[in-house]
Amino acid sequence: MDYGISGLSLIPVRKEPSEKSEMVTQVLFGEHFEIFEEMVGWCHVRLAWDGYEGWIDSKMITSVNVRTINKLEKRPYAVTGDIISLIPVNDEQNLVLVAGSTLPVWRPYLKEFSVDKDTYKSEGEVYYGVQKNPREVVIKQALKYFNAPYLWGGRSPFGIDCSGFTQIIYKMIGMRIPRDAGEQVKMGVALSFVDETEPGDLAFFDDEEGNIVHVGIIWQRNKIIHASGKVRIDNVDQFGIFNVDLKRYTHKMRVMKKIIGTNETD
Repeated sequence: MDYGISGLSLIPVRKEPSEKSEMVTQVLFGEHFEIFEEMVGWCHVRLAWDGYEGWIDSKMITSVNVRTINKLEKRPYAVTGDIISLIPVNDEQNLVLVAGSTLPVWRPYLKEFSVDKDTYKSEGEVYYGVQKNPREVVIKQALKYFNAPYLWGGRSPFGIDCSGFTQIIYKMIGMRIPRDAGEQVKMGVALSFVDETEPGDLAFFDDEEGNIVHVGIIWQRNKIIHASGKVRIDNVDQFGIFNVDLKRYTHKMRVMKKIIGTNETD
């Protein structure tokens, strides 16, 4: 089995091995993956963070060996909290990292991380492992994305979809949740009323066929942060999301879930 890691800010993952194919997700800097199929110019990969599969342009891949992968998976994850981090490479070059990027082999006392044989220093905000105040971190980080544009398959402040948003924010508190809303909804404990929610809980919304099509983060009572056109704040109640600009309901409530503080699944 071959392995790779992202040495770039963002790598698009496509449904088919073509630049014209739909982007289904993105690999952020420092995230690693298995390569289990190759064809000319493309690699079929499975992302380590969430098991998502798709095709990556082989020119964008930094190869790593299984020893490095084992080292990465034994350590807690270090995740960038700043919307943009500039990491010096030398006097002329920087790495530009978006929020939610992984800093492999993070050494907190030295503020250093390593990719393969290269070592870098990061002076910005970094979340390392499980957080002691996860709900505060979730809201603090989610609000940083305010007005970030919606992008199908996106996971960055320059373009993000609804489930990519919740996944990245939860990554910052050391919690691993699936990529898609339809899988995220299977986690946690269901809540019966909006008044039972706490900041950082998730709310899920369905379509007329009952399919989960949207997810957002509860900010405070009757307020939700979610990616719809852009990352925005709207009103939320038992019926769904009431868009404050359109002055109408845009998403129908299915269920609210408490994931932080519980390992239970439904």
